[in-house]
Amino acid sequence: MAERVKPMGMDRALTSKVTAKYDPAAETEVRNWIKKITGDDIPEGMYEVEKALKDGYILFNLVKKVIEGTPADKRPSGSEAFLKLNASKSEQSFKQMENIENFLKAAKAYGVQENGLFASVDLFESRNLAMVLATVLQLGSEAQRNSFSGPVCGPVPTARKSKKRFSRNQLRQGQTIIGLQAGSNKFASQKGMKLGTQRHCADIRADNLLKDGESVLTLQAGTNRFASQKGMRIGTQRHISDIRADDAIQEGQNIITLQMGTNKYDSQKGTRGFGAIRHVSDIRADDVSSEGASIISLQSGTNKFDSQKGMTGFGAIRHISDIRADDMTQEGASVISLQAGTNQYDSQRGMTAFGAHRHVGDIKVTEIWDDADATPEELAEMAAEAEKIRQQYASKHQSARQEQAAAEQLRKQQEEKKAEAKEEKEEEEE
Repeated sequence: MAERVKPMGMDRALTSKVTAKYDPAAETEVRNWIKKITGDDIPEGMYEVEKALKDGYILFNLVKKVIEGTPADKRPSGSEAFLKLNASKSEQSFKQMENIENFLKAAKAYGVQENGLFASVDLFESRNLAMVLATVLQLGSEAQRNSFSGPVCGPVPTARKSKKRFSRNQLRQGQTIIGLQAGSNKFASQKGMKLGTQRHCADIRADNLLKDGESVLTLQAGTNRFASQKGMRIGTQRHISDIRADDAIQEGQNIITLQMGTNKYDSQKGTRGFGAIRHVSDIRADDVSSEGASIISLQSGTNKFDSQKGMTGFGAIRHISDIRADDMTQEGASVISLQAGTNQYDSQRGMTAFGAHRHVGDIKVTEIWDDADATPEELAEMAAEAEKIRQQYASKHQSARQEQAAAEQLRKQQEEKKAEAKEEKEEEEE
């Protein structure tokens, strides 16, 4: 048989990862158990274990001894058939593979789960020796389960799944239990509680309670043992310390404490209703000078800056300064100020809005200049200028038509030359 190629690349990394799972403690337990059952002494070390178990001879003898040492009534069905088989000591590869296969079949028949068995190549090609040791330990666990009379190894077996059958009465009893998925009625609850009644945390009799504690509210329901508003009335003074009212000094009776507000700082004392003047300092009204009587303070607004004083209804002229209307010059009467708009820049003057004139200033219609007021000399001059412009236009138009006719004639001549050249070429080809 050809030798297996050594793993390279990713396979080498995976092989190293599997080899790292090899447990020396499990190896020691397996070697000692095999020595006690079959008498074969396997040297210590992973490669020595591989060399000893590779042919499958020791493993098959091990499972055969375990089946023989199991009581007949505890022995799994189908495992007795392997007692008639014998392991081969041949060095041929297929014989060694046959021994390994017989061991795996016998272990499965004895009770080892299929997912707990190693593959043949795991041992024969040394792919996964850790799985080989795990299978032997599983065989030891099944030996304990089946009451093997000899020494055992491996973990203590767990209970196998068993199908249970319940009677109808047992199934009906489960109908009174609310599952955890919908909540549960099997734990602490408020069973026996009534809304509004007292809940006794400890089993004590009501007549054992002290009289002193009847006026004390427990922390569970709140308490009345700390700072409270006992004795307080809405709007009255709250005494922080227990002092008699007659012990208070007379000077402090007109002072409002910070707890209820204070009257020691800026206030609205002396103010009147909305719209009245607020006196910041305590001054008498008769001390106000006559000059300031017509001035509105900044606190209520002021009349000392630009205002609309003297303005009339919408559309009227606003006088910035106090001047008389009769002092205005006649030249400015037709000028609209910037404050109300202006008629001094680009405008729509002379435009007709839906056919009608818009008069910005108050001017007479008769002042508008018309052609009817021109003299015969002016009309003759205008007609001569118009005729001159018409003749210039006609001259330019005639020049353009002559140029167009010359271009058309030149085009026809070119087409005739092309036609003649084409005919000459056709005659030469014939």
